Amino acid sequence: MKKTVRSPGSATIINAIATGCGSAFGIGLDIECEAKPIQDSIRCSNDVGADTGLMELCVRKVFNHYDVDEDDFGVEVKTKSKLPMASGLSSSSASSNAIVKAVSSIVSQEFDLKPLDDLEVVNMAIDASLEAGVTITGSFDDATASYFGGVVVTDNKNRKFIIKEKMPEYPILVYMPNFHSKSGDSDANRMRVLAPLVETAYEFAANKDYFKALNLNGLIYSATLGFDSAIAIDAIQAGAIASGLSGTGSAFTAVVSEESIDDVKESWMKYEGKVFETKVDNEGCKLL
Repeated sequence: MKKTVRSPGSATIINAIATGCGSAFGIGLDIECEAKPIQDSIRCSNDVGADTGLMELCVRKVFNHYDVDEDDFGVEVKTKSKLPMASGLSSSSASSNAIVKAVSSIVSQEFDLKPLDDLEVVNMAIDASLEAGVTITGSFDDATASYFGGVVVTDNKNRKFIIKEKMPEYPILVYMPNFHSKSGDSDANRMRVLAPLVETAYEFAANKDYFKALNLNGLIYSATLGFDSAIAIDAIQAGAIASGLSGTGSAFTAVVSEESIDDVKESWMKYEGKVFETKVDNEGCKLL
C-alpha cells in the first residue's frame, strides 16, 4: 500500500502576524508526498535537502492520534517540491498537510480505523508546524488555503473561517529573489506595531475586495520587513491586477491577466532572482 498526496502552496492576501487574522489563496506550485508502510520506525526525506524535523513531527502526531507504536509499525515518507522553500509561499503548510493526510490514510486503512476529517488533518498539521517553530500564528489561513484551495479569510487565533470560497483561476506570477526568509525567524513585535494599518487591509479582504487588500498588505509588510516595495509597484504599473509580498517574504506575487503576463515578467527582469508562472489553485490537497 502506497499513498501519494499533492498539496499546493498559497499566496498571502493578509499576513496574520500583526492582528491574528489573515487571508490567502491557493496557487498551483505544490508539494507531493509519497508515503508507504515499512516494518518499523519513521523515515523521512525530501528533494530539497531541508531538515526533516517537521516531517517527523507530522508522522508522530498521526501515530499518537491512532496510538500506533513505531517499534511495531513504521512509514517511509518522501516529498518533492515545486515550491521555493522559506519564501512566504506556505511550503511548510503544504508539506505538513500532505504528510498528515498521506500517513493518516495509510494508518487508518492498515488498522481499519476512522480516517481523519479535513479539519482534523489541517489542525494536526498546524500543531506540528507550531511545535517545529516554523510559524508564528499557526498559519490557519495558509494551511486552509493550501488544503482546500481557493481563497480564505480567517481568524487564526481561534482557527475559524470568515470566508472560504473558490477564486477565479487568474494567472499568477511569483518573483523569487536570491535569498530566503523563514517565518519563524521574523520579528513579530515589529510587525504588530503596524496592526492598525493591517486592520484596514483586513477589512478590504473581509469585504471580498481581495486585490486592494493584497496591495495594501504587501506595502505595509514590505516597509516593516525591509523588502523593496518597488517590486510590487513595478508589477502593478506593468498591468498586474494586484501585487505584494507573500508571507514574511522573500517572494512577491502578482495576480495578472493573460494579456499582462509578459509585461509584468519584463518589469521584474531588472531584479536578480527567478520568476515562476502558475495560477490560482482551487483543488487543494488531494490523494492522487
